Amino acid sequence: MSARPAATSATTSAPDSSAACEPLPVLGGDVLVPLVTGGEVTYAALDYAASAPALRRVWDDIAAYAPYYGSVHRGAGYLSQLSTDLFENSRKDVAAFLGCREDDQVVFTRSTTDSLNLLAAVAPRGTEVFVFETEHHASLLPWEQRADATVRYLSAPRSPRQAVETLEKALAGRAGGPALVCVTGASNVTGELWPVRELAAAAHAHGARIVLDAAQLAPHHPVDIAEADVDWVAFSGHKLYAPFGAGVLAGRADWLRDARPYLAGGGASRKVTRGEDGGIDVEWHTTAARHEAGSPNVIGVYAIASACKALAEAGFEGLVARERRLIEKVRAGLAEVPEVRVLSLFGEDAPRVGVLSFVVEGWNSSHFAAALSAEYGIGVRDGLFCAHPLVRTLLDSEPDEPGECGAPEAAPGERSLNAIRVSFGAGTPDEHVERFVGAVKELVRDGARWSYRTEDGRCVPDRG
Repeated sequence: MSARPAATSATTSAPDSSAACEPLPVLGGDVLVPLVTGGEVTYAALDYAASAPALRRVWDDIAAYAPYYGSVHRGAGYLSQLSTDLFENSRKDVAAFLGCREDDQVVFTRSTTDSLNLLAAVAPRGTEVFVFETEHHASLLPWEQRADATVRYLSAPRSPRQAVETLEKALAGRAGGPALVCVTGASNVTGELWPVRELAAAAHAHGARIVLDAAQLAPHHPVDIAEADVDWVAFSGHKLYAPFGAGVLAGRADWLRDARPYLAGGGASRKVTRGEDGGIDVEWHTTAARHEAGSPNVIGVYAIASACKALAEAGFEGLVARERRLIEKVRAGLAEVPEVRVLSLFGEDAPRVGVLSFVVEGWNSSHFAAALSAEYGIGVRDGLFCAHPLVRTLLDSEPDEPGECGAPEAAPGERSLNAIRVSFGAGTPDEHVERFVGAVKELVRDGARWSYRTEDGRCVPDRG
């Protein structure tokens, strides 16, 4: 059916192109937070790489649909039919956003992590997986869950060219059979862009397939499956300005169609009967529904589709240009502070999205991040960013040196194995990055104005 809530029509028109250089409206832009030194300040959300704020467009679309919410696929009532139409049209919108090929499938999941675990579950028996140690844990860990898979971990490259050469060398030595390469499009630690098309060409030249972890790429740059020549793309809604816990795995249908369902249950099955032997005979769907058992997260899925349309209509050309300007503003400001070391695999001038990690000489990174929050109202992230091997490499640490995400073992002022990450995107005002740069300079020059202590593994203001 083609019916949609009439209330959503006002939110789907394309924005004025003259506004392309302005930040996109997001929720939370006017939230005030208290400072330990007294008073309040507008919160500067600079942790987009973890969860980006919801686009106002997404929130408005969801609010307009909410009264029409109903069951999906199996209801005879009007709201159920409308919700089913909304769900399946969202699949088409995501496919268009990703430039999917005609026979590709778009499967809705819970997150990038869930998407890659799904792909690991459906990979043919005996698949050989090639993954760089620099990947986020969502890309690094799922393959070990398959006892019959062989996982080849590749060392951290120091240039895009070395990444391609490392992969080609590893693939050249494989014995044959199914193979899969897993690679990020943009690092969640350094923000650096990876040579996806070249890696895809290397994979295909050696008979391997490739999946692109686009969790950090899709919110910042256009992602086109056909143009990049990758076999699958995975990403999360919560990094794409779309909360509510949904994700996407899109790409080749054959592995998905031939494998047992990721989850067994209603929605994944076409027909269930009692078998002659007294058991159960099941006929599973061959479409994306095969791996979408249970009542689908229609709100989360519609949020992703709304975000995809909003970004496409805003125009990535203008969004990318504005983000590059913010990146240069942050990099130039940090370069003026000798005590700051920005982390990089490919070099300072490597193209990147709005994600930068750094350490400050003489500071525990968690102490520094806590001071940014408590004294300046700036939200960043500290830790190992669920990419432990990569951060250990960038910090030149020993493999067994203590350290874990968000739980520093050193007291404020002492070195610990963690870093600080600042990340931003389409909704970030200039003032937020300007405040951040100014706060870094002031903290390094003058020190924190408040005392801090470690509590439950986190550095927090000491309120005595």
